Amino acid sequence: MKKYFNYLIFKLLLVSTQYSQDLTGLSYGQKNTLDIATWNIEWFPKNDQITVNLISEIISRLNFDIIAIQEIDDVESFDQMIDLMPSYLGYYESNWFAGLAFIYNQQTVSVNNIFEIYTTEPYWSAFPRSPMVMDIQFYGNNYFIINNHFKCCGDGFLDLNDITDEENRRYIAMNLLKDYIEENLSEEKVVIVGDLNDDISEISTHNIFQNIINDSLNYRFSDYPIAIGESNNWSFPNWPSHLDHILISNEIFDNVIRHFTKTIKIDSFLQGGWAEYDQNISDHRPVAIKIIPEISFLYDLNNDSEINFLDIETLRLSILNEDLYLIDLDYNSDSEIDLIDLIKLYEYVVF
Repeated sequence: MKKYFNYLIFKLLLVSTQYSQDLTGLSYGQKNTLDIATWNIEWFPKNDQITVNLISEIISRLNFDIIAIQEIDDVESFDQMIDLMPSYLGYYESNWFAGLAFIYNQQTVSVNNIFEIYTTEPYWSAFPRSPMVMDIQFYGNNYFIINNHFKCCGDGFLDLNDITDEENRRYIAMNLLKDYIEENLSEEKVVIVGDLNDDISEISTHNIFQNIINDSLNYRFSDYPIAIGESNNWSFPNWPSHLDHILISNEIFDNVIRHFTKTIKIDSFLQGGWAEYDQNISDHRPVAIKIIPEISFLYDLNNDSEINFLDIETLRLSILNEDLYLIDLDYNSDSEIDLIDLIKLYEYVVF
C-alpha cells in the first residue's frame, strides 16, 4: 500500500511539473516608454484554464502598455483572464470570426476611443476581421494603434486579376489601411499591428506590402530586421515564418522618437520550451515595439535606452565633477545645472 501511495505521489508531481514554468526572468515594458505588442494567441484559450493562468502571468510580467490580440474564441475566458490582472483592462466587441481585442494598462494609457473600420459588406473579402482602432494618450502624446488579422493561406504568388486570391485579398487590405490613414490620420502617430499573414521581405512582384514599402518617407516596418534576420527570431516557428508585423508612420520616426522592436521568445522561459508553449499558449510569439517619447531623451543620460537610477548617478557625478557639457540637463530652466535638476530627475524616475 505504501509503495502504491508513493507511486501516486510521484505521478502527481510529474503532472504538476509537466506544465510548470520559470517565468521569473521574463520582462519587457519600462516606465516612460510606450510598449506595444501584437499577439495571435491562437483560438484563446488554447488549453482552457492552463492558458488563462499562463497568459495572465506572462502579460503581468512583460508589463506591456498595450497588447493587440488576435483570435479570441471564448469571451468569458477572456474576461476571466483580465480579472486576474488588476492593472489591465480588456476590450472585445468584435462579432467577427476569431475576434480581435485590446488589453491595456489603465495606469499608463488613457483611452480616447476604440472603434472598428471597414465593417460593411464591400470590405468583407479584404478584411475577414474588421480592423480595430485604438485612440490613446500616453505621456501627453496621442497615438492610434490599428489591430488586424489578415486572411491566411495562399500559394505565395500575388494575382492582381483574381479577387479571390488570398495574396490579393491581403494586398487590398493593406492598401485600404494606407488609404484610411492618409484620409483620416495623416498628421497622427500611427502604429499598425497584427497577424498580417504574409512575409514583408518577399520579392516586390509578390509582396503584398510593396506600396507601403515603396512609401518609405511615410511608413516603416519596425520589425523588418527581424523578417530578414535569423529564423529563430521569427514569430511563427511552426512554418517557420515571420507573419506578425508592426508598421509605424513617419510622425513617429521623423520626430527622432527612438524605437526598438523584438520578438518575445516566451518559450525560452518554459521548461518544456516550444512544445510546452505551443501546447498551452499559442503557435505565434508576440512581437513588441518599445517607443521612447521625445521627453525621455532628456533623461536617458547614459544612452542605454532605460531611465533609472543609473541616470541619476550619471547626473550626480556630473554635478560633482562640474562636467556639465552633457545634454540639456537644466530641467527647471533656471540656467544652472545643480541639485534642483537632480531632484527633478529623481522625481521623473521614481514617480
